[in-house]
Amino acid sequence: MTHTITLCTTCPLGQGDFAAQLALPGYAVRLTECMSGCTKPSTIAFRAAGKTAYLFGQITADDLADLIAFAKAYQTSANGTFADARIFGELRHKAIARIPGEYVADATSVPHSALDP
Repeated sequence: MTHTITLCTTCPLGQGDFAAQLALPGYAVRLTECMSGCTKPSTIAFRAAGKTAYLFGQITADDLADLIAFAKAYQTSANGTFADARIFGELRHKAIARIPGEYVADATSVPHSALDP
């Protein structure tokens, strides 16, 4: 399974050589123009098919060790979810989004009353 790290090139870290420091075995490092995290630059995402995806913001070069630790744990996880986020150091405070890789149910299979406020 290919894992992907995506770095925003509109953000400061995406404009230097930070992406090269993220070149890890089993990962493709991709650059994209904007990930709409402009209020929390620099943004970085981790994705793999069928796994929960993560978007982090306010990333600095000082976060490199935590990013590498996260990448290794994410790669070995079955579905991209973790029981305890504390193992990711300061990244746990920089998460912008966690996007499910698999869904519990299709909205059309959930009774209408369950969707009402």
